[in-house]
Order: sequence, then C-alpha cells, then structure tokens
Amino acid sequence: MTSGQRRLSAVATAALVVSLAAACGGDAKPGSSDSTSSAAAASGETQAAGGQLSGEIKVDGSSTVAPLTQAASELFGEEQPQVKVPVGTSGTGGGFEKFCAGETDISNASRPIKDEEKAACEAKGIKFTELTVATDALTVVVPKENDWATCLTTDQLKKMWEPAAEGKVKTWKDVDAKFPAEELKLYGPGTDSGTFDYFTDEINGEEGASRKDYSPSENDNDIVTGVAGAKGGLGYFGFTYFEENADKLKAVEIDSGSGCVAPSVEAAQGGKYTPLARPLFVYVSATAAKRPEVGAFLDYYAGNIGAIAKDAKFIPLNPEQEAKLKTDLTSLKSQG
Repeated sequence: MTSGQRRLSAVATAALVVSLAAACGGDAKPGSSDSTSSAAAASGETQAAGGQLSGEIKVDGSSTVAPLTQAASELFGEEQPQVKVPVGTSGTGGGFEKFCAGETDISNASRPIKDEEKAACEAKGIKFTELTVATDALTVVVPKENDWATCLTTDQLKKMWEPAAEGKVKTWKDVDAKFPAEELKLYGPGTDSGTFDYFTDEINGEEGASRKDYSPSENDNDIVTGVAGAKGGLGYFGFTYFEENADKLKAVEIDSGSGCVAPSVEAAQGGKYTPLARPLFVYVSATAAKRPEVGAFLDYYAGNIGAIAKDAKFIPLNPEQEAKLKTDLTSLKSQG
C-alpha cells in the first residue's frame, strides 16, 4: 500500500489535526504520577516544549493489520514528528513471540492470542489489553483468466486445503468434475500467520490443519504474484490486499450454505460473508501504555479509527464496536 493510499485527504487531515490537538496534547502529558514519570524516564522518551513528544513505539505482528497501524502511524506523525512508530510484519505468531518477550509495545494480530502465548506473556510479567480495531473479509482469489471458479463452497475449499488433499487433489477437476483439468497451484500464508490459523480453523475444522504442498509466504505480495502468474492458481489473504490488487486478481464468492456471497464491507459488517469475516486486533502492553507517547498514539488511533480504516481500505468497526474500542482503551490507560 502506498503512502498516498493510506493518507486521508488534506481537508480531512486538517480537520483531524484541529479536532484532536487538545486531546493528543492532554494525553501526551505524564501528569503528576511519579510512577508514570519514572516509566517515561526509563523508556528514554522526552516531552519537548509545546506538548511535543519523542520516542519510539515498537510494533510488530500481522501483515494483514500492518497497513492499518502504519496509516495511523503516518497520520499521528504529522502531529508528533519526533515519535517514531515502525511497524514490523513477522506474522501474528511471530509478533506475539516478540511481544511476550518484552521486545515490542504493540502487537498487530489477525486472530485472538492463544493460551500458550498468554502463558508466555505471564511468564515475563507482561500484562496486556486486546483492542479490536477493524473487521476483515478474508478473501479467496484466483487470476483474472480463471473463468470457472466464480463461486466456491466451503466444502470445495476444504477439499482443496485439508491435509488429506496433499498429493491427491492436484487439478481443479479433482475438486469438482465440472472444472477443467488445470493444475491447481495453491498459495497462502505461512504457519506464523493469524490468517492461516483462522482459515484452517474455519475451512478445515481445526486450526493449523492444512496440506503442506502449497507455496507459503508471510508476505501477502508473494501470494498476489504467485496466484496472478498461474492460470490454475488460488490463494487467500485479507480484503485490503485484494482491493489493492483487483487489477490482477478476482475475488471468489463463497457459499457456506446460504448462497454465493462476495467479500465486501456491507457483507462483512452485516454478517452475510460467512465464515470468513473476522475481527482484527492490536494488543497493547499495559506498561507501554503508561508512556505518554504511547498513550497519545493510542488515543489518536482509537479517536480516528473510522477514518483511518476507511482510508487504509479496511472494513471499519460498526458504532457499537467503535464505542467498545474507546471504552477498552480508557480501561487500559486507567490501570495502575
């Protein structure tokens, strides 16, 4: 995603700057708490004159959520240019490894944290809060030249991707006798990806259960290139990446028993795009949240989540979800 695609229009950005200047400035102040001031000093960030902050907020995790957090980072940087928010993309699982080792402040995730990951965080004394920041319509894609797979049932997807398919389901005709005998070339996320976890759970019935003879990558752009370059290609990733590459790929409609439904904002928000619509998260360290620059960034993120999600081509939260995000953030920042 280009920088321009992520940015709000100049008018919208100016409006956000004006409307949120007071909020960001207020949140930027550490207040009178000695513990908060000590945490700020320990992390090395400073607060300059005029309410300006400095420091680095370390973020890693899901490549699906990364463009959303990156968009928030870029816009926040226009108000707080001395605060750097680099966003890594080591996958949801890889991100939690770093987060629970205390190496990052925020972890992007396309699935909820697992029990073993919670245990890893607890072992290091890392407390955290889960914040839902957007909705995704996990999208199954084929190349433009594919004129037979306009809609696939969840049973057909399972026949392609389940462990039993390995070495056996080799052509599209093996999936459905109506399809051509074109070689089936599968591309998808690697095993560290939350997208992989979600897809295998919903389609194959068990998280992590998948045939292994496919081309995996933690980089969604590799999946785009692979599918687009193979007549019999098929892959899956987040809706954002499909929208960015709609000139190269076609989105397949999904039939989970109630007819064919295409991925879209309306279908995902309305609960019609099943079972591949899902929430997206950021996990925030409670210790990091006490730092003024982290608090200010989170306030900006949550306060502008609808505009940021829309600009970054994510499916925004509905009003109830957005209200919960702000409540959860308030609760996080109030923790001792």
